[in-house]
Amino acid sequence: MSERRRRALRAFTKPVQRPAGPGPAAGQPAPAEQAGQQLPRASSVVTAAIYHDGVRTSTHDSLAETFGKLREADGGMAWIGLHRPTEAELLSVAEEFDLHPLAVEDALEAHQRPKLERYGDTLFVVLRAARYLDDAEEVDFGELHIFVGPDFVITVRHGAAPDLAAVRRRMEGSPDLLKRGPESVLYAILDAVVDGYAPVVAGVENDVDEIETEVFSGDPKVSRRIYELSREVVEFQRATRPLARILDGLSAGFEKYGIDEELRRYLRDVADHATHVTERVDGFRLALQDILAVNATLVTQQQNEEMKQLARASHAQNEEIKKISSWAAILFAPTLVGTIYGMNFDHMPELGWFLGYPFALALMAMVCGSLYVVFKRRDWL
Repeated sequence: MSERRRRALRAFTKPVQRPAGPGPAAGQPAPAEQAGQQLPRASSVVTAAIYHDGVRTSTHDSLAETFGKLREADGGMAWIGLHRPTEAELLSVAEEFDLHPLAVEDALEAHQRPKLERYGDTLFVVLRAARYLDDAEEVDFGELHIFVGPDFVITVRHGAAPDLAAVRRRMEGSPDLLKRGPESVLYAILDAVVDGYAPVVAGVENDVDEIETEVFSGDPKVSRRIYELSREVVEFQRATRPLARILDGLSAGFEKYGIDEELRRYLRDVADHATHVTERVDGFRLALQDILAVNATLVTQQQNEEMKQLARASHAQNEEIKKISSWAAILFAPTLVGTIYGMNFDHMPELGWFLGYPFALALMAMVCGSLYVVFKRRDWL
């Protein structure tokens, strides 16, 4: 067992000290603060608010204030947004809301696959959000951990996506939906994550179209781009494929946990969008596989054409070498005869012969002619 898990488990063995009566009066410090304990401040708290009947009634800058206000509330709901919290901050939240150590460890470690877990009356959901970066032409993935209990929603965000502030504004603008409880916030977050995939799908689709053009234009850098985009699409699949299982798990608990019919319709709409995104992403991967195969074929054809051109050039060079060698041999014959008769020996019968000079010329012509005929028959000339 890891040291972090041991610390988390030790934290949960301590009893939670909840006051039996009403909480501290307004402006008074929480009991833990009175005892001198230093609770984590808002270094990672994005927004912490209390809601009643779908309306925000208070906003707090620290976790301690939020915990105290929720204890005072009757039928209220806390919505706490954290961005890359420290271990101490997350453990204080876990102790307050009795979160399961395994879920807390996952939220601390991050790098989790999308999933849905239920620990008693608390849901733990992991989502992979995505956004498309136009300048870099790449997909940036973020990770979101959501704890949903009877009277609280806690979001732990790792990365820039998704924009949960927009989700909060949307829900606060629809109090009739927000008053349906923490499940409405979960479904709104799911909807925001799935809707956030749409620009990514459009961006990846544009990249695929550009790659197709580059492939047929013979761009030598296209292979690397295909590989990089394929990796992004695989990562995109890992983010979207588990959504169907997550949404099916939520749907399976409709009857058991008495989910409102409006929320059921809301979730079915999210499921439809998620299915559409998953199908598109699967199509991108198949398209990239086909493009990669076409690119490999085109590269092979180009290499074969280059090899043919090299072979033609080599053949032409051999032909030239044959011609040069043939003429060199032909021209060597007169030189050989002339060299023999230019040695100036005293006893060379041909030197005193009346027909010696014509004979030497005839011999040169005969040898050159013979070589020319031989080379011509062999197509060297």
